[in-house]
Amino acid sequence: MADIDSVLNKLLDEARSADEPAAVLKSPELKALYKQIGSIDPTERADYGRRLNDAKTELERVVAERLAEMTDESVATIDITAPFDKNSGRPDLLPTDQGSIHPLMQEVEKVSDIFGRMGFQIEQSRELDDQFHMFESLNFPKDHPARDDYDTFMTKEADANGEALIAPAHTSTMQYRTLKKYKHKLENGEPIAAIVPDRVFRNEDVDARHEHTFYQVEGIYVSRGVNAGMLIATLQKFLEEYYGKKLEVRVNPFYFPFTEPSFEFALSCPFCGGQNTDCKVCSGEGWIELLGCGMIHPNVLKHADIDPNEYTGFAFGCGIDRLVMMKYGIEDVRHFHSGKLDFLKQF
Repeated sequence: MADIDSVLNKLLDEARSADEPAAVLKSPELKALYKQIGSIDPTERADYGRRLNDAKTELERVVAERLAEMTDESVATIDITAPFDKNSGRPDLLPTDQGSIHPLMQEVEKVSDIFGRMGFQIEQSRELDDQFHMFESLNFPKDHPARDDYDTFMTKEADANGEALIAPAHTSTMQYRTLKKYKHKLENGEPIAAIVPDRVFRNEDVDARHEHTFYQVEGIYVSRGVNAGMLIATLQKFLEEYYGKKLEVRVNPFYFPFTEPSFEFALSCPFCGGQNTDCKVCSGEGWIELLGCGMIHPNVLKHADIDPNEYTGFAFGCGIDRLVMMKYGIEDVRHFHSGKLDFLKQF
């Protein structure tokens, strides 16, 4: 098992002299440290996660210092007295501005970090997929009316069965693949725990609350003896960590083909707690319907060759755009993809 201090010292040395210092933040050694979280004794996991976050913060500080140093060196080589020629092919003479990470990408990193510290693997989705992973593997039989709720975009391309490929309407398309990929963990007495934060597509009427392209995080957890109480506790802990405060939660019965029982998950308004009738986030109701979740349907487990009589699990799906809008009081989801610099510069 890699040691945090030794890996940190190695990456700090690399960052201080690297031509591309930011690359060390994506190094395999750093990723390996995060992957170790799930194998650490639960009594030591919180301390390990704290130490790892402190190490990453220190690494980010040194990377920022190196980038600033390189900028100073670059500026010093420019002859500011030279005449400017737009056709000279000298991009270093063009006026520039410091860029930043897009607010959605910042929050995807934060969401991934929280779940990573909870022992979840991070997986990526696809931007084009087949109907088996979109529907059949998730207990949507052919011609089932529930498919109509997922009005996504079809392409002219087809899969091996002649069915049109689609732009995924949810990151649940990765559930079957993830269950198959980590099935061996169950045989070794370990749980399957993974999230998929990625982009999805819907045929929506675009307005302040709806976009045709947005981000969603899918989560699954499978082991022996998993129950709905564990699902609720996991989501509550995640949301409290994300919003940085204690929250009350509640669940209401709902229907999804791929979970049974299924719930709509609501949290107490993190801004007014139901005390302000003029609250723009919860409209004074004190509760916000946030995501769908439930216990993974036995048919979904069977599709992945997992015995539902031996193992149970839960799944959830949440819109990341909505999490961010609530966190920062953003009133219009269209701002994220508008390219408005006055909006993006706030982050």
